[in-house]
Amino acid sequence: MRRVVRSVRYIQLAVQHQKHNYSSSSAKLQEHLRSANSDYRLTRNAEIHRFLHLQPACITSRALSTDAAPVTDGDLNRGGPLVEYERRISVGELVEGDDFQVGTLRELQRLYDELVEFADTCQLDRYAASKKASRSRWLWSRFMPQSSCSPIKGLYLYGGVGTGKTMLMDLFYDQLSCNWRKRRIHFHDFMLNVHTRLRKHKGVADPLEVVAGEISDESVLLCLDEFMVTDVADALILNRLFKHLFNNGVILVATSNRAPDNLYEGGLQRDLFLPFIATLKERCVVHEIGSSVDYRKMTSAEEGFYFVGKDKSSLLKEKFQHLIGEETASPQEVEVVMGRTLQVPLGANGCAYFPFEELCDRPLGAADYFGLFKKFHTLAVEGVPIFGLHNRTAAYRFVTLVDVMYESKARLLCTAEGSPQELFRWVVTISDAQHMAPRTSSRSRRSDDSNLCVDNELGFAKDRTISRLTEMNSKEFLEHHASMLGEKKLSQDGINANVLQA
Repeated sequence: MRRVVRSVRYIQLAVQHQKHNYSSSSAKLQEHLRSANSDYRLTRNAEIHRFLHLQPACITSRALSTDAAPVTDGDLNRGGPLVEYERRISVGELVEGDDFQVGTLRELQRLYDELVEFADTCQLDRYAASKKASRSRWLWSRFMPQSSCSPIKGLYLYGGVGTGKTMLMDLFYDQLSCNWRKRRIHFHDFMLNVHTRLRKHKGVADPLEVVAGEISDESVLLCLDEFMVTDVADALILNRLFKHLFNNGVILVATSNRAPDNLYEGGLQRDLFLPFIATLKERCVVHEIGSSVDYRKMTSAEEGFYFVGKDKSSLLKEKFQHLIGEETASPQEVEVVMGRTLQVPLGANGCAYFPFEELCDRPLGAADYFGLFKKFHTLAVEGVPIFGLHNRTAAYRFVTLVDVMYESKARLLCTAEGSPQELFRWVVTISDAQHMAPRTSSRSRRSDDSNLCVDNELGFAKDRTISRLTEMNSKEFLEHHASMLGEKKLSQDGINANVLQA
């Protein structure tokens, strides 16, 4: 009975906030944005920000200009991503920027302000939230169906590669209260977690509802980075999964390279996926970051371990040996998911060595790659080929590998048949293919590019992969990685010293 009363009170409170307070919140937000528009003077010539002086950082970004209006004490007390962005400028951590990123920050600030205002209504505080198990919630919902969509709309950010989507979402996430039920996770990792939970609840009438209940019990605010749907299994469950999540009050913040209407474009059984797009647009504000500049490519590239040429195998092995130091590399085994293991040909001192075929010509996926980088911080890959029609599946796996490696902040050593741009020169979207010169009767079929791979998803993903490979090969990224390893070693040495003293 108390549960019923609590549910009714929750719904009444949400409706009350929607009808009476949301309009005043919007008015205050509009006033805030008008003020921000007048206070902030933006520079026209955007430059890459100089990396954080007080702490190492490898993700490039853009910020407000240094002559922007100072942050007031009232703003600092209020907090939020826009205020933190300006604070970093005032202390010299970030310089220069463009209005595209500032516009995104205002959307994030809007969401932050609403989350603070409706924190109690949305039950964000983990210590004040119900501890009831999701199975019990699912059983109870059979008798008392509950639909309690949050009064707050989430945010779906999309734009080109290197525009700072991930950095901005992380900036927003870091400003949120540590007591809140929140989670920030890569989309690949999130879907792996969903499939694992579904197998755990196999046999339940509606396992998706149980899984959604578990996720929403743990996290009211869900931040998903790199929202990208390429798998038909994911596409078929997303609509029902997120309907349950939204009905449970979950608020979504997502980043993607693609607009909602372009998700899973050309995919199998896409008609079953389309309702998810409608649901996504209903529950999230869709915002485009319209910059055409890829700031990852403005790092000090060609300072790292990306070697072009088939004759560079001995150089790669020499660099690998240097990194493992006095340890001896040997075959190892990595546990991934559901008791599966991944065989590592050579590994030592946090470094793993693979021929390309062992990683991308075998039926491996994101789960295997995430498992690999939980144990190893550095990956050496020998023989990355030029991608085309003949090895399209391997190209998909390589894209996923780079995504997981970038998310895991791992270091890459590799030999390749060409630069990052050259690796994907035969991969094009349908639109790109239509702009190419058509075949004519005067041209023989032999002269056509028989290796041309026309693939929308891969053609769209290649820009992100090229951008990330470029940044991972930069001096800044590698210096940050070395600094991160140094901090881990000092921490481990301190733990070992305490154990010896005990």
